[in-house]
Amino acid sequence: MTADKYTLEDKAPTTLEHHQLKLKICGMKFNTANVAALQPDYLGFIFWEKSKRNFGGILEAIPHNIKKVGVFVDATIAEISRRVQDYDLLAVQLHGHESPDFCKALKEEIKTIEIIKVFSIKDEFDFTVLEAFEEVADFYLFDTKGKLPGGNGYTFDWDVLENYPSKKPYFLSGGIGLEEVEQLKSFLKMPASKYCHAIDVNSKFETSPGLKDIAPLETLIKKLKKN
Repeated sequence: MTADKYTLEDKAPTTLEHHQLKLKICGMKFNTANVAALQPDYLGFIFWEKSKRNFGGILEAIPHNIKKVGVFVDATIAEISRRVQDYDLLAVQLHGHESPDFCKALKEEIKTIEIIKVFSIKDEFDFTVLEAFEEVADFYLFDTKGKLPGGNGYTFDWDVLENYPSKKPYFLSGGIGLEEVEQLKSFLKMPASKYCHAIDVNSKFETSPGLKDIAPLETLIKKLKKN
């Protein structure tokens, strides 16, 4: 089974039949090969020392069709460049206070990567902050605002995205697990989901930080049935 196009099964309405939805599994650390065998579209590796999922080991072979994403929090361009080269990363996810100028300089330094800029949301969000990133980010990622830069384990109010003003594709993240599938179905019927490129899952599919639970991931992928 490949995972390049997903749509939610079980009597999905016509508006979802052609809704391409990709899957990113983040916080990889221990059983990467087993997770890669499920053929997600993206695998995320966190390069932030304060994270319990901080990755610093030898990366197992991953099929080239799965994009490896490096997750960084206020790292230097030199550090990001080194990680991109060491692990053959195809995208970087910026989870800190990186400015538009930083993103532009990073893209000029590493022309082969895609940049995913993260924005945290709780009950509301000022979408005007996106304007400065329109020309320097390839994707946005919307996560739940919490104590940590990510991996807080709960969802934000997706209705906030009804006010999304951009046409840039985005990742939907923050506490998505099997119990959120019905909520996700409802969201994908809404105009706000038009530019939802992928869902990003992490902590709700772990037995411990960085160790993914394969069976629930298999269940999720079945529920995100390929078109």
